[in-house]
Amino acid sequence: MVAARPRAILFLAGISLVLTISTRTACAQSFKFTGSMTTGRIGHTATLLNGGKILVTAGVGPTFNFIGTAELYDPSTGAFSLSGNLAAARIFHTATRLNDGKVLIAGGIGYSGLNASAELYNPSTGTFSPTGSMATARIYHTAIPLNSGKVLVTGGIGSGGDLVSAELYDPSSGTFSPTGGMATSRYLQTATLLNSGKVLVTGGTGSSGYLASAELYDPSTGFFSPTASMATRRDGQTATLLYGGKVLVIGGVGSSGYLANAELYDPSTGIFSPTGSMTTGRYLHTATRLNGGKVLVTGGLGSSGYLASAELYDPSTGTFSLTGSMATGRNGQTATLLDDAKVLITGGIGPSGYLASAELYVGLVSKTQTSSAFLADR
Repeated sequence: MVAARPRAILFLAGISLVLTISTRTACAQSFKFTGSMTTGRIGHTATLLNGGKILVTAGVGPTFNFIGTAELYDPSTGAFSLSGNLAAARIFHTATRLNDGKVLIAGGIGYSGLNASAELYNPSTGTFSPTGSMATARIYHTAIPLNSGKVLVTGGIGSGGDLVSAELYDPSSGTFSPTGGMATSRYLQTATLLNSGKVLVTGGTGSSGYLASAELYDPSTGFFSPTASMATRRDGQTATLLYGGKVLVIGGVGSSGYLANAELYDPSTGIFSPTGSMTTGRYLHTATRLNGGKVLVTGGLGSSGYLASAELYDPSTGTFSLTGSMATGRNGQTATLLDDAKVLITGGIGPSGYLASAELYVGLVSKTQTSSAFLADR
């Protein structure tokens, strides 16, 4: 059983948890260190920009301070550099790349409390500027770009508790407007853009506890409608769109503790079905679809503490298998697929506290390949 509520784990707690050291696979090196950020941070975001750099924004740092800085990771040099200050330091906000290449930062919590404000990062100038505010301040929400270019913001926690409301951000006007509310209030849910243009919202926590329910948002009508429920109630899970259109929901935490099981949502039937389980239950992990179609799962929090292990899900077999471990156990990190097919892991929290370190997943290679590949990328 999980002794603490997820919200407590997210808010700076759990540093005293014990790490079980994972052993790297003997025949492969799949992770390697890259440049570190200027400060350790959790509750931050990492967004792939046009051109291939990664924008890391805000979060909370080692002295429990809300961070107002942003950093850029340059894959060509493997280094981070500071890039502008946000108007509002914040944690557990969202960051969404828009069609014009700018990045929308929305919500979160900071020194002034829950935040309804939003701002835009302009890569051409490296600066942030204010844009319209949401109608409702929120944290632990989702923000996902629609095919129209608008951004759908759903749920989260507001000043009155769990939210059922949703809003649309229109880049052409720089304003938020209400759209149809969800059937169920929820936070720490997932939102996934389907090939049809609809958005699948799954799980999270609401007034009744962990949720198994799922909903579909239809941009053509502006309304949510229920779809089949998952087999397992969960929050802090990941949801990844696979090639072919199904959605893979992995892990999280539920009434039985940290979850290793996974489910597939089929939009053609509107039904979830079980698929293979991970080797370990994990919460606040990451899941990244790789170019070949497999899904890389990294880190998170498990029954043994902060996890360094990583797994690959193979859609062709419906199974998970271990891949090389990260050098550092961490949860609350970010994972971003780079243009060169590597995956950048940044920050989070581990046994030593808030992490500034970053690692690259370079894929499974043989012993003889490892040395040359490493030297080529240094």
